[in-house]
Amino acid sequence: MSLSDHYGFVKPNDIRALSLMNAAAQHTLQVLPDIIIGYGHSDEYSFVFHKSCTLFERRSAKLASTIVSTFTSAYVHLWPKFFSTPPETGTFFSLAREDDKLIKHAETEHVSGGKSGSSPTTAVHTELDIAYLPTFDARCVAYPSNINLRDYLSWRQADCHVNNLYNTTFWALVLRGGMSNTEAEEFLKGTLSSDKNEILWSKFSVNYNNEPEIYKKGSVAFRTYELVDLPTQQDDTSRQGPNAAETEEIVEEQDLSKTQKEKMKKARQKAEIVVEHIDIIRDEFWLRRPWLLSGKLGNLTSRSG
Repeated sequence: MSLSDHYGFVKPNDIRALSLMNAAAQHTLQVLPDIIIGYGHSDEYSFVFHKSCTLFERRSAKLASTIVSTFTSAYVHLWPKFFSTPPETGTFFSLAREDDKLIKHAETEHVSGGKSGSSPTTAVHTELDIAYLPTFDARCVAYPSNINLRDYLSWRQADCHVNNLYNTTFWALVLRGGMSNTEAEEFLKGTLSSDKNEILWSKFSVNYNNEPEIYKKGSVAFRTYELVDLPTQQDDTSRQGPNAAETEEIVEEQDLSKTQKEKMKKARQKAEIVVEHIDIIRDEFWLRRPWLLSGKLGNLTSRSG
């Protein structure tokens, strides 16, 4: 039995589990100010260090072990905050986008709704069981340029959408359509995104576009500073390439004194760490937050707009 089955995670998405992942990611960014951004969906999180970072002399084994141990310990420690009660039974789809604001309070209450479906028949455990403790693995990958880094993060967000659309349709067929897992898998073979959207709408009156952004776009964790205003013509541009990823002057930490590095570290720790569910494929996200790729510090603000 998998960990998600043992603890009765709601299918296709359990807001408690996703919120716990995000809380562990925020803690990891707080403990390791050298991390500039994190991206997560499902059971995986990616953390990015700037290419000028010198933490642990850039030893991959040390970086990986520190991140995975920090993240895992936070995940286990915060578990009771998110899994103190069983999930609501007889529910399938989460509240639509207009109720996204409720998701932000998932640490105090489980949010779900929609038409009823079958609920798990296995016992639901809310306290951690020594036989089913959460564990994570980690590896380090070096990307030579900001373009390569953005390509990777863009792929991860696109993959989030593809997987979530499939899982949403699959579990609709199983939980509300009465199919077995094998039947649903066979039914979806060869289908395109448009086919899955049509299945959800025609069979279950579900508009996939109204699903919460956290499920469709994943979660982006980062330190927020004052946003940079963009010219009108760039507000709605798609990915342009080097203009967004390569033009910012890089702060080379190797050239900073020990005192300067310590001041930069303290300044980063003062910035608010937020988790948002927004498009990171288009240029706008990066152009309005140039500190993410440049290595510079932004102007502190209470909350990004």
